[in-house]
Amino acid sequence: MEPVDSTNNRWPNRREFLIQTGRLAAVSALAGVALPHVHGGEGGGLRLALVGCGGRGTGAVGDAIHAGVLPVKLVAMADVFRDRLQSSYDSLQRQFAEHVDVPEERRFLGFDAYKHAMDCLRPGDVVILTTPPAFRWVHFTYAIQKGLNVFMEKPVTVDGPTSRRMLELAKQSEAKGLKCGVGLMSRHSRALQELAQRVRDGELGEIILQRGYRMHGPGGYFASVAKPPDISHLLYQVRRFHSFIWASGGCFSDFYIHIIDHLAWMKGAWPERAQGLGGRHYKTDPEGRPYVDQNFDVYSVEYTYPDGTKMLFDGRCMTGCRDLYASYLHGTKGMAVASSSGDCGLPSRIFKSQRMRRSDLVWESNVPQDESNPYINEWRALLTAIVKDQPHNEVERGVMASVVTSMGRMAVHTGQEITLEEMLNHDHEMAPGLDQLTYDSPAPLQPGPDGRYPVPEPGRKRNREY
Repeated sequence: MEPVDSTNNRWPNRREFLIQTGRLAAVSALAGVALPHVHGGEGGGLRLALVGCGGRGTGAVGDAIHAGVLPVKLVAMADVFRDRLQSSYDSLQRQFAEHVDVPEERRFLGFDAYKHAMDCLRPGDVVILTTPPAFRWVHFTYAIQKGLNVFMEKPVTVDGPTSRRMLELAKQSEAKGLKCGVGLMSRHSRALQELAQRVRDGELGEIILQRGYRMHGPGGYFASVAKPPDISHLLYQVRRFHSFIWASGGCFSDFYIHIIDHLAWMKGAWPERAQGLGGRHYKTDPEGRPYVDQNFDVYSVEYTYPDGTKMLFDGRCMTGCRDLYASYLHGTKGMAVASSSGDCGLPSRIFKSQRMRRSDLVWESNVPQDESNPYINEWRALLTAIVKDQPHNEVERGVMASVVTSMGRMAVHTGQEITLEEMLNHDHEMAPGLDQLTYDSPAPLQPGPDGRYPVPEPGRKRNREY
């Protein structure tokens, strides 16, 4: 029999989702419901401020607009890079002019720009936090002080101390009744939601194994060569955040968290320990310039759940190798494809055997087109909770997904078995004092005499990643 193809070599990104489903997704999730003004008086609806004006932040503004739950308007923007802020503004103004009101005086630059942007909002408005995750606790702290609802991108932490800090901030935000979304959009995939329910209902029997893969060529700022002379080490590391563990958790945390999170969701538990291996295969770029970043080219992690079940995750960033970007569940009654391609690519499927044969297919997701975009679904959930004043706070879950991902990363980088408790309670704060940064501050990571930054050395550095 012909196997069901579940590994497409190409996967949709946020922008493609918007192109494909944006118009349908703009239909309100609350069609037929009379929506109150969130704020009384003139200017009903929500104001948005964007803190971190890269592609994710720009995309998130578009998602909020397309959600269609209530009128939203972007009124302030903040970044440390003028070109990124300008590019984001130009893109949003071109696409959504009627939803963008950000004159020059409300476009803020600098490491304290987040305060000025949030100061343009009213309590109950929404700030979008899409800077590198190292800054999440700094910006979330101020958002809580200002009484703002929050959408924050993942990961939300990269080390133990900031994870503990964010868990405390999550409690504070819940106590104030703030609505907080976290960009783990797989949780808002209608296909994955139905699959999770079917797993809970026993259609796969007991889960005995999970597999996740994200293997493709180098993406984002995965690899970096030596800093050019016209930028500081601090700004170089912030700009190329995927290359530096303190800023992003490296490619492991930033790229792999989605699949790790949704597999743990399917299991209904967080893994309690991890071991793994990996390494750097290529030391120079095609022009022969040495790489100075902290990432490995390949990662392979075995996660263990409290009941002994294993989750296997493989990541690879190499050109010319086989691409595989998907996730799978194996149970005593059969197997399932969670994501066919990408972080939450349709369709999800269940088979009555351990082979992906069409003759063994017993269920395949069929999601209405206007609900097929999980990026918009997560905004609909957040905005609906704001309108109806319903509980909605995903921060604790986002922290735990970040810690579990960091646990796997640290296991590879140290060559040790790392437990969830050890990761969460570890004392290495990779970048202390981020709330005091200025353009003149030293970078959290300093190069050696050879111009290279510290890198993980498994077995040699066993208690810290670098």
